Amino acid sequence: MSLVKAPDNILIPTSKIDLDKIRNKQIHLFIIGHGQVGGLLIDQLIAEREKLKRRRRIDLAVVAVANSSTVLFDKDGLDKDWRSRKQEQGESYTIPQLIERAHRHGLYNTIMVDNTASPSFVLNYLPFIEAGFSLVSSNKVANTLGMEFYENLRERLAKRQQDYLYETNVGAGLPLIDTIKLLHLSGENITQIRGVFSGSLSYIFNRFSAEQIAFHKVLEAAITKGYTEPDPREDLCGNDVARKLLILARELALHCEFDEVAVENLIPEPLRGLPTAAFLDDLPALDAHFESVRACCDKDEVLRYVATLDGDLADDFGAQMFVRLEAVPKNSMLGQLQGSDSIFEIYTESYGSNPIVIQGAGAGPQVTARGVFGDILRISERVSA
Repeated sequence: MSLVKAPDNILIPTSKIDLDKIRNKQIHLFIIGHGQVGGLLIDQLIAEREKLKRRRRIDLAVVAVANSSTVLFDKDGLDKDWRSRKQEQGESYTIPQLIERAHRHGLYNTIMVDNTASPSFVLNYLPFIEAGFSLVSSNKVANTLGMEFYENLRERLAKRQQDYLYETNVGAGLPLIDTIKLLHLSGENITQIRGVFSGSLSYIFNRFSAEQIAFHKVLEAAITKGYTEPDPREDLCGNDVARKLLILARELALHCEFDEVAVENLIPEPLRGLPTAAFLDDLPALDAHFESVRACCDKDEVLRYVATLDGDLADDFGAQMFVRLEAVPKNSMLGQLQGSDSIFEIYTESYGSNPIVIQGAGAGPQVTARGVFGDILRISERVSA
């Protein structure tokens, strides 16, 4: 039997000590939501766990996986059979019960990861913060509710010295929010943010502008690739882009509310109230409207669904926010966009007319899951062992 020295030089058999817990920083993850993004994230975390122990001395243990009805809990961390185990062993729960279980098992360095799109679940952020959890979220709702909730959340985080990261709220895995936050905190005066914020709408209008193809055919391809929400009207109505624009405005300490964003809804009025199944069955009804829009473009223009933040951005209440379909020059940065890429142009006083440009994959569960993984790692690096 091998021996190790304890701090007081007493020799203790290694069988009495979990050497992994001595050598590695322990992080305990509570994953809420295991759909496309959440499921991929859990698989990524489990696949990388041993590698992160060796390379970074960080042990990322997924100790809980939950959806709206059941949770699977394992204080030592779940393995790749988590799906079958959850189906067989998942149990009903409440948030207070989940938090109490973490405390009962002495779990520390806890991170709650919200991969839902639930407007109601974000109300649980405050109890998690009070219980000592840091937060990572791909859910945009918490950052787009009223300013009272938004500011209260940050006050609680500051008081408890807990982290809340949400890089994937805008631009999937692109390093956008951090860039804007650092520019603002360093005193750089941002004068305008403009771009194509939606990977799904980027794909749709990039193809629709470049090919002689019916609009509904492009939309069906986007649905098949998983770029849109199950009901693509969630993308076409523009509200998702508007939420992203609002999040960026608030990163500049602007006091903005969602209803201040001027949004162009791309869904023709007669199709807005249909049940989802009926809408999906009637996609060709979109063609005539979008064909007339395409016909209005000059030969050197293409269609892009563009979000713009400008106005007096040095004034807390001076922002103007627009989300709309625009014809832009083919040779512009927005006009040259390809595939499902998003693009963000950040104009500042220092850089003048030459914007900082961030461009890359803006849609897809794989990219988003990797972005959430990155946020988890950043928090893990900050916490104490």
